[in-house]
Amino acid sequence: MQDEVFNELADLALKGAGASIPKSKAYLIEARLAPIARREGFGSMEDLVHCVKSRANPAFIAEIAAALVSKDTRFFRERETLQRVLEEVLPARLKASNTGRLKIWFAGGSTGQEAYSLSIQLEDELPAALRGAKIEILSTDICKVSTEKARIGRYGHYDIQKGLSIHRLTKHFTRLETGQWEASEALRGHVSFRQHNLLESAAGLGKFDVIICRNVLSGMARSARVAVIDNLASQLMPGGLILLGQGEGLIGLTEKLEPARDFRGAWVAAGTANAAASAA
Repeated sequence: MQDEVFNELADLALKGAGASIPKSKAYLIEARLAPIARREGFGSMEDLVHCVKSRANPAFIAEIAAALVSKDTRFFRERETLQRVLEEVLPARLKASNTGRLKIWFAGGSTGQEAYSLSIQLEDELPAALRGAKIEILSTDICKVSTEKARIGRYGHYDIQKGLSIHRLTKHFTRLETGQWEASEALRGHVSFRQHNLLESAAGLGKFDVIICRNVLSGMARSARVAVIDNLASQLMPGGLILLGQGEGLIGLTEKLEPARDFRGAWVAAGTANAAASAA
């Protein structure tokens, strides 16, 4: 790939999705944009860039930017964290609430596996303290294709084998004639999916008790990380928490949040860590 073409596409990824792609990973750009190039009949990345410049089509540009974002996900990623959310965090949040309602947001939820993992736990392991509560799970992603796949809830063998046990697969999914596995209505009933760019305000999504944003920030430029964290923090209910992926810290990025006590990877509103620990 020519340097000029790489620079154009890397800049598009940065501006549109906050993604930082080094030149050493130019191959990722070609791999991620190949389906779009084939669909549009482009013979090369140069043709695609030329089209971007000549069309000035915001929807097409947004599609390309979204395609350049990593979609790595799997069922029951960081299983222990989800277990703690179910057994400790949500009961504590429900106890502190007078609404009987809990809201969880998977920000940058890709194709939905992590949101469905929590949905499975609600079906299989619902703590007594949460019985009767209205629990709403929202999963958003910048990519329209990923969001639609998540909403449909159909997964191929490659997706299914990553983190999902045979017992839970056969209990909560139905094998289709196509060879795909479809999530049950019960699982899909817990979760809603929506396309959303984390660089943009999330005010329209409402406030949340728990925001889970894992392995999203690590692929972003610093300025984008700052913007995303500011947007996430703005949607956190008083006493709520944000969960990040392993190794994704916020030191030096925001003064709005601080590490939660005794919960690695969890962040709460600045000045509330002790209160959050007591509640849990």
